[in-house]
Amino acid sequence: MMHELKKIVQYYLQNQQKGQRTVLASVVALEGSSYRKPGVRMLLVEDGTSIGAVSGGCVEKEIFKQAASVFKSGIAKVMTYDGRYRLGCEGVLYILIEPFQPNELFLETFQKAIAKRIPFLIRSYYKKTHDEAIGYGSIFNFEESMLPLRSDFSVGEAMQVFEQILKPCFKLIIIGAEHDAVELCSYASKTGWEVTIIAHPTEKKSIVDFKGANAFINAEPETLAIAVDEQVAIVVMTHSYAKDLQFLTRLKNYKPAYLGLLGPMRRREKLFNELLERNFDITESFLESIHGPAGLDIGAETPQEISISIISEILAVVNKRKPILLKEREGRIHSNEV
Repeated sequence: MMHELKKIVQYYLQNQQKGQRTVLASVVALEGSSYRKPGVRMLLVEDGTSIGAVSGGCVEKEIFKQAASVFKSGIAKVMTYDGRYRLGCEGVLYILIEPFQPNELFLETFQKAIAKRIPFLIRSYYKKTHDEAIGYGSIFNFEESMLPLRSDFSVGEAMQVFEQILKPCFKLIIIGAEHDAVELCSYASKTGWEVTIIAHPTEKKSIVDFKGANAFINAEPETLAIAVDEQVAIVVMTHSYAKDLQFLTRLKNYKPAYLGLLGPMRRREKLFNELLERNFDITESFLESIHGPAGLDIGAETPQEISISIISEILAVVNKRKPILLKEREGRIHSNEV
């Protein structure tokens, strides 16, 4: 959800230049089931525009109505929305609506955390009752500072607390610059992932060829240097056997959340054999960590379908899920983890 919050802050900055007041709506508690879980947010602007969503579209109109008093008085409130009689979700939402007034220090610290890929904790204080109170609000806990969304905020007495740890934005590193890499970049960026394209210097491409890309790097395999953490996936798809071999050799000491290799199984086995012959320090665990051919077996044929297949497998691996039809799943669809 970090990517959603990043968009909210960007949207706030755009509207701040126009002199528009803004409020933040956050789902802080849920009883029953709902389309989305606690921790989702949307930003409302006094001109009637917004960014983000807290449901499938059913709750947002009511939030705008309830936010009118917050725009006027500057006092946060909690609204309840009982979907048991209006939606198909059979749940009760508790939504905190508060003035969104981050100061310069907050914005600077937030942008630094995003750039350095540092997780942080958000604590939202509220009560499960439909009313307003100056003691309602949110505080962001960064590495070395605790910063409220509005400078004059102080926590009220006997408040309930919703806590959420936001991890860095998920990042996809695509090694390759052919047409299917363009499509994968587009789909991944729409998913909210940050995308970095790595192309061999012989490729006649630039970042303008990859809609949605955040970075473009021309690099020889031998000089490739990338930062990898548990929120990073890598897909090797150069369409060149020699380049794939060189890039995989370079990646042998990296441990991304997912490492995928495009191409058929017979090509993969040939690559693996040559990797072992050329590199005595290549481990079996490294080869076993490679998802090749990358993607789920959903009958994908076109570059667009293959992109969906690869993104689906990445999600399954990262979320530790075995792909099945949802109608065959027993129990809850969504995790309770926030």
